Amino acid sequence: MTTQSMKSWQLPQFGLAHLRLEEVPVPRPDPSGVLVRVKAASLNFRDKMIVEGTMLPDLALPFVPVSDAVGEVVSTGAEVTRLKPGDRVLTHFVTKWLDGTPSREYATYSTTLGGPLSGTLSEYIVLDESALTKAPATLNDTEAATLPIAALTAWFALFETGKLAPGETVVVQGTGGVSIFALQFAAAAGARVIVTSSSDEKLARAKALGADAGVNYVRQPDWDEAVRELTGGRGADHVLEVAGGDNLRRSVNAIGNGGRISLIGLLQGAAFSLEAIPLFLKRVTLQGIAVGHRRAFEAMNVAIDTMKLKPVVDSTFAFADAPNAFRRLEQGPFGKVVVTF
Repeated sequence: MTTQSMKSWQLPQFGLAHLRLEEVPVPRPDPSGVLVRVKAASLNFRDKMIVEGTMLPDLALPFVPVSDAVGEVVSTGAEVTRLKPGDRVLTHFVTKWLDGTPSREYATYSTTLGGPLSGTLSEYIVLDESALTKAPATLNDTEAATLPIAALTAWFALFETGKLAPGETVVVQGTGGVSIFALQFAAAAGARVIVTSSSDEKLARAKALGADAGVNYVRQPDWDEAVRELTGGRGADHVLEVAGGDNLRRSVNAIGNGGRISLIGLLQGAAFSLEAIPLFLKRVTLQGIAVGHRRAFEAMNVAIDTMKLKPVVDSTFAFADAPNAFRRLEQGPFGKVVVTF
């Protein structure tokens, strides 16, 4: 490789208005490192919060944002054995969490891409080989870039921890990246899927992707009662909770006996209070889901190739137009927002 410099989006101070495209040196891999030419990157709500300074206010600046990317291996360090030049790879968000229960270090998110570790919104990145996995062969770069956080979070909630079985009922809240992947995975597994949204148009699109029913929570604020009605009073087997705050109370009401609530997002607030009796009586499992380990990522990618599942991409933006990708994220996309290089 002869290229000595590259373009990289740098954040010298918090706020989207301060995101700057800079010319910087191309990084060099150490013995266990891999140099990757980035082809596409996808945005998550977490990236927006980090750019705004609301998620990691003590983050060292300047900083390269965004965690999810797909690219091609350019070169490798002398100790690398899993990958070779030319391989098409995806970034793994929790870089050191390879399998099993994460250690305290990994659980506190000290080794995650896009904060506190440097992100992927650069033409080239260097990562340890443990922080990369091969991309599904059936997806193009734009599609593959959507997988590392959103898809793996949905997969981990439904299959690694939830053990979803055919015929069970899954409630998916909203139509963001995690929710759409959960809808697609659950429908492909033979589950019944109920989607909640504030938009009839989005509910129609969700049904076209395999949802069995939709609830507009603007017209029906008591969406939990609508879920119970749709399940004949039994309640759902799984609820993917993306709002947090007071919305969690409705998820507890919507869940059935022995059901599982996967707490994924906190759009309505990080603090909440619950009545304990319904949790006891219904033997509800409430579990926080923080993406997943690399072994699950690899299993999911195999399943995606087998199912021929196609991620839903809301919109794409050129690398030079990355700030507008963040602005689109703020508008509530249907599926994923992707930056193409």
